[in-house]
Amino acid sequence: MSDEDEESLRDQLVALQQEHRDLDSAIAALDASGSADNLQIKRLKKRKLFLKDRMSHIEDRLTPDIIA
Repeated sequence: MSDEDEESLRDQLVALQQEHRDLDSAIAALDASGSADNLQIKRLKKRKLFLKDRMSHIEDRLTPDIIA
């Protein structure tokens, strides 16, 4: 993997982590409001899971395979 590819993946990872944190805050705010739309919360949680899977995939690509 080239340095540019690695840098691009790291940038993507940072952006995904920020969006994941933002969704966490949004979900908490909706829960705290008491008048939260359950469907909207479910959609946000589903998006959050998608982001987590994507972050894991990128982290796996950035971590070299080490054979013990």
